[in-house]
Amino acid sequence: MGKRRKARESTLQILFQLEFDTTKPEKVFESFWKNKKATKEIKEHSRRLVDNITLHRKDIDHLIQSVSANWRISRMAIVDRNILRIAVCELLYEESIAPAIIINEAIEVAKKYSSENGATFVNGILDAVRKEIQAMKKAPEDEKDV
Repeated sequence: MGKRRKARESTLQILFQLEFDTTKPEKVFESFWKNKKATKEIKEHSRRLVDNITLHRKDIDHLIQSVSANWRISRMAIVDRNILRIAVCELLYEESIAPAIIINEAIEVAKKYSSENGATFVNGILDAVRKEIQAMKKAPEDEKDV
């Protein structure tokens, strides 16, 4: 398993804890890594994801919600919505990673941690998010401000 996958899986577990723990993300992050072995690179990538998701959660959730008309974020399975948050965060803020790789990684994480239909659900939402992001990037500058 690659370092980025390990970082994504760790991030998923940290985000899962944050769903139930009102403690600051910093404390949850430190507690999570206290007795786990991981490279500095894995911890740093996980930290970057947790920080970006925490900082941009409203925008990330809004984008997910905008393409999932039949599913409110609050009604999605906790694991699925956090897999989506991680992938959308990467789609928005990790331009060095190809969207296809981000989506494939999210599907693999969903196969491991989600329900039987989780991977299909994640794939459908992320494909729509990818298209939405592409459309936003292609829009002329003057249309973005309208």
